[in-house]
Amino acid sequence: MAVSIAMPLLSPTMTEGTIARWNKKEGDAVKSGDALAEVETDKATLDVEAYDEGTLLKIVVPAGGKVAVGAPIAIVGKPGEDFAALLTAAPTAPAPAPAPAPAAPAPAPAAARGQTVQTPAAASPATRQVPPQPVKPLTAPTRMIQAAAPARPATNGFSEPAARVRSSPLARRMARDSGLELRGISGSGPGGRVVKRDVEELLARGGPAAPGVAPAMGDELIPLSNMRRVIAQRLVEAKRNVPHFYLTVEIDMERAMALRTELKEGGSGITVNDLIVRACALALVRVPQANRSFTEDGMLQHHASDVGVAVALEDGLITPVVRSAEQKTVSQISAEVKTLAERARNRKLLPEEYTGGSMAVSNLGMYGVDEFIAVINPPQSCILAVGAVAERPAAVAGKLEVRKRMSATLSCDHRAIDGATGAKLLAEIKALLEKPLALGF
Repeated sequence: MAVSIAMPLLSPTMTEGTIARWNKKEGDAVKSGDALAEVETDKATLDVEAYDEGTLLKIVVPAGGKVAVGAPIAIVGKPGEDFAALLTAAPTAPAPAPAPAPAAPAPAPAAARGQTVQTPAAASPATRQVPPQPVKPLTAPTRMIQAAAPARPATNGFSEPAARVRSSPLARRMARDSGLELRGISGSGPGGRVVKRDVEELLARGGPAAPGVAPAMGDELIPLSNMRRVIAQRLVEAKRNVPHFYLTVEIDMERAMALRTELKEGGSGITVNDLIVRACALALVRVPQANRSFTEDGMLQHHASDVGVAVALEDGLITPVVRSAEQKTVSQISAEVKTLAERARNRKLLPEEYTGGSMAVSNLGMYGVDEFIAVINPPQSCILAVGAVAERPAAVAGKLEVRKRMSATLSCDHRAIDGATGAKLLAEIKALLEKPLALGF
């Protein structure tokens, strides 16, 4: 029996994926474990594997196409088999909901090593159960959906206002990609449902663009990448839902920079950021009350110092996490950060490499920025924004000296960290960096 291959959930924040490339073409044989295609998520490009065997009868979404999680991307079956019913009745699974389902279990202590609560994509009750794609494997297998499965209810992963308008999944996707508001479209389908032809007719008439996106003469409207779209959503949610407070100190980096220079002359590639990551890891051990994440079910106490490191990419940013950084030397952290950054720039990070943790470091010192304030990346509860190390006048033992100084601002989630706790954490970071031999190399 022909089956439909659905877009898998490949990361906790993924709501849709883009087919980067098909590794098979229509008519090719498919074996279990074959990498059918490469899918670009909001964070990485990952392989999609087949579970079952057969022939690739139809590629539903061509390379470059974007589709919601759970929507069909291809049909596999026996050569000559009729799969028309799958194309007309193929279900479209909704994207993951922004909040965990009420029945979702509370994070177990064993998962406190920085794992986020994952919201699985819903599956049609009449289809084979489709669990969320695992976070661990390098490649994510797909699931097959039975041809006889009925169409899904008209739920979807789009914005709530769009969901209140009766519309087909294809019409919703077309409207969203074209910047149209569904409520502004007259539906010609059953019961006033907005269907594909309604959107096409509106576009043919030069339909209205979404508010605020109409480019002026000479401007260029650049489509949002999956990563940029998710960054925008998550940062808005963080600023809106996480009560931030900020603490700033100036750190004397004279000894740290002298030590780094000495190590560099010895061939070491340790950076200032490596020292800061190690200092944060040790500070979290000394102030365990700060090594927490707020959840609706309770405070998640982390027992390891998993520290994220913000990495700028060409079209966004990502924060790979150095696990158990308190157990690693500065040299080990330096080597791991370099590897993670390289994998991030090649879009090869796995979800478990950039999720979880309780703290992150964002360093803009290399750009000459003196100081700035960073936005927390939930479920982390704080982030340290680091400016440039520069020579500044400072009072030392009652005398004015020129010292290498660095500003650091800690953004804290006030639901998880109180002001005094944040201050203790920042004081420990400062003390460790001003006495860098305590960091361990």
